[in-house]
Amino acid sequence: MKKIIASAILGLALLNSCQDMDIPPKNIITPDDLLTSESGMEIYMARLYSYMPFEDFKYRHDEGLNRQGWLAGFGWDGTGETLNRDGLCRSFTGESNPYWGEAFTTLHDVNFLIETLPDYKDNFAEITYNHYLGEAYFVRASVFYAMARRFGGVPLVTKVINYPAESDVLEVPRASEEETWDQVLADFQMAADLMMTKSPKSGYANRYVALSYKSQAALYAGSVAKYNETVTGRLTGLGAKTGVRVMGFDENRWENASKRYFTEAYKAAMEVINEGGYSLYKAKWAANDPQAMVTNLRDMLTDLSSPENIFVREYLYPTSCHALDAYNLPRGFGAPLCAGMCITEDFCELFDGFDRYPDGTIKVTTGNTNTEGEYIMYDTPDGIYANAEPRLKAYAILPGDRFKGKDIEIRAGIYTGSTPIKPLFDNYSYANAFNPKYQHLDIANGDDKTLWLAAKPLDLGQQFAVPVTLPDGTVMNAAGEQGPVYDDGGCAMTGIYCRKWLNEDPSFDVSGEGDSDQHFILMRYAQVLLNAAEAAVELSMAGVASPDGSNMLEVATTAINDIRERAGAVLLTSQLKGDEQSRNIVRKERRKELAFEHLSKWDIRRWRVQHYEGRDGFWGETRDKNHFSDQQNYRFRGIYPFYSAQDGKYFFDIHYQWMADKTFSYSVLDYYFEIPGGEVAKSKYIDQQPNR
Repeated sequence: MKKIIASAILGLALLNSCQDMDIPPKNIITPDDLLTSESGMEIYMARLYSYMPFEDFKYRHDEGLNRQGWLAGFGWDGTGETLNRDGLCRSFTGESNPYWGEAFTTLHDVNFLIETLPDYKDNFAEITYNHYLGEAYFVRASVFYAMARRFGGVPLVTKVINYPAESDVLEVPRASEEETWDQVLADFQMAADLMMTKSPKSGYANRYVALSYKSQAALYAGSVAKYNETVTGRLTGLGAKTGVRVMGFDENRWENASKRYFTEAYKAAMEVINEGGYSLYKAKWAANDPQAMVTNLRDMLTDLSSPENIFVREYLYPTSCHALDAYNLPRGFGAPLCAGMCITEDFCELFDGFDRYPDGTIKVTTGNTNTEGEYIMYDTPDGIYANAEPRLKAYAILPGDRFKGKDIEIRAGIYTGSTPIKPLFDNYSYANAFNPKYQHLDIANGDDKTLWLAAKPLDLGQQFAVPVTLPDGTVMNAAGEQGPVYDDGGCAMTGIYCRKWLNEDPSFDVSGEGDSDQHFILMRYAQVLLNAAEAAVELSMAGVASPDGSNMLEVATTAINDIRERAGAVLLTSQLKGDEQSRNIVRKERRKELAFEHLSKWDIRRWRVQHYEGRDGFWGETRDKNHFSDQQNYRFRGIYPFYSAQDGKYFFDIHYQWMADKTFSYSVLDYYFEIPGGEVAKSKYIDQQPNR
């Protein structure tokens, strides 16, 4: 495939050269070479697919679609799923490599195919010809979709623009946001109408891939149309150069537009559900067996034959690899770097199976808040997770877990004082998030200290071990091998590692910087079910009748319960309604099920819940935003296990991230990325975002 792509890049770069010469040079690849046979079309499509705006293991939210993949991971883009030590860990407010110039290069190539392939139609069977044309529309829809959710209204280049030409021909002004979304959906629908129901080649699209993406795009468009109106002052604006509404929707159009888009989202999802033949992966699932549920969910990600897989990006060692494991394995497995994805306590709070305080947060003391009572003691380092939802256990590496044939030792410190143990801090509020930290406590300093921690040694050749003698004379290191270590970010910074997607084979050598070859699931059936459920509730809230005659709320309830049953979560006992509470149930389920898949960052953007005024809905469920943010910034917590030497038991403390501090910020302007300044400066047509 690498050779095919290399040939394609060379060929398409030369495709339009010397077209007016009577005898083209022999080293020029022409349409006759590529568009007359299936082997030629394979080259053409290979290049288009190689530049698709897919977000997988090689995507990093701060860099954008450069496909380099080093230091990449999931969830540390301000979504609260994970944290990491590096400066890459920040809110998703823009990409250093904006998806603009490359997008128009791909649009040129795909428009050329759409315009030119009909001239070669007789070279293919009708079903094959239609499929190739459908794939072209799928590529174009994907490009416009990637641009629309970043920029709003974009130039809708739907035909080949040959260079040189007058500037009025070469430059296309930004369309309105509504026109842009209409084009995205029209292209996905055209792709679905033309393509086969089964992909003719592994890794390529088909009718149900296109419909799945149409459903997701329509859900995004409907959300923007509706929830831009919830932002103070309405989130919309006209381009200064053209007067076109490049951002948001007209006040007289947004309501009907949102209904129309949610309708399209529901219809497309239902076609996939009713006709696609996909199902949730349950090969190793067993009722009332939490461990079987955990195993099943882990295998879901690795089984290429899974009936849940709708669209998959495959890798193959050694020719096509990525670096997920090299950066994200726990400490102690020989990776070049480690601990890139550490799951937050805030994310854990989404899951069933924890005792709670009256405010809904995870309970770690006997009181009504974490500043009251004494710590609850557990016999094992994973005690607090004993009844946690199997889905969390499938996604996370918890204290005491076994991973790659090794017992995971996550321990923040050892307490040698008397028991019962009072909360370590008297103030756990956001205002006190920065200081003090564990290492600043009086009990962690001086000759009489009773809280033993481990810090990174100045000599990096030393071990992190700080030995502590226990009452029975045995010795235990203050911090576990996998951390946390308070002066270091390359450990379990939050008390939990992310497990999802990691290669669990103990024989897999992780010493290389890019030797991983796990496949990535770009679209799976659970996402389509969640699309249908969300669209159904939104339509019901708006008073819109079912577009296909189905009972929308029954469909939504069944979808949520099917996913919850597979996950080992608590099932709904009554049917969802067309109200905000039911909408939040669906959103919360989406936050859990699709975590660490490059999807949450888009969801919280389209729901408009990342800026301070809307942040109560940040987690899908309603939470008091002042518990984790102030009017400008927000932060996340860890859940840290400590060992009590006197009791021989473990207790847990929930505190804001202990090391490698990360503070996130987000304003309403960030819901739309800035158009590249150079494009605006050189053009009399391209508008910058309003208020930029």
